[in-house]
Amino acid sequence: MTSFVIKNSVHLAVLTGIIITAGCTSTAPTRYSGVESSYEMTPNTDKNSDTIPFHYAPTVDWKKYDQIIIDPVDLYQGSDGQFNDMSVDDRKQLADYMQKTFTNTLSKRFTLTHTPSANTLHLKLTLTGADTTPQVIGTFTKFDLAGGPYNIVQSVRGKRGLMSGYVNYAVEVYDSKTDERLLAYVAEQYPNAMNIGATFGSLSAAKTGIDKGADELLKML
Repeated sequence: MTSFVIKNSVHLAVLTGIIITAGCTSTAPTRYSGVESSYEMTPNTDKNSDTIPFHYAPTVDWKKYDQIIIDPVDLYQGSDGQFNDMSVDDRKQLADYMQKTFTNTLSKRFTLTHTPSANTLHLKLTLTGADTTPQVIGTFTKFDLAGGPYNIVQSVRGKRGLMSGYVNYAVEVYDSKTDERLLAYVAEQYPNAMNIGATFGSLSAAKTGIDKGADELLKML
């Protein structure tokens, strides 16, 4: 019995240390120096500032646009990128998934085209950072004595869960005819902290973040 208590106490101490470390580690996107529109972005004070900390958002009549040009997703190469130790192959896989997801989502509202015109938007997406979800432990922390309560609180707050992957990216939207910048922002997206399904597969959390990001952009436009 004593051995069981000691083992669990040690385990709890380790997880507590992980939680403290996670709480002190920031993955929030920055105004990436290599993103063209970053100089125009300002701190976001709207209710979505947790996931979109910087933006450029003038008043735009989005109703006059019904077509969109979507460039291939750019993989950010700047020194201020936030990919940690993610492999190049994983980065490319996420970029491909981002291209497919944003294209499929925005096609619900816009006709896809390659020809600039007065009623056509031009979208540029840049994948600027991401991290994987550690397998097994990422799932385990949803139920563990230390991780469970932490993730429940994070879930209610809409914050990132313990040992969860994420994705950071930049969005730039232009008038395809005039090249006027209509919208730009950097974002971080991640699954709900209690989303157990997003812990299966090292890239599942980042992909869930991409899904959420595509839906968010569709609502903006």
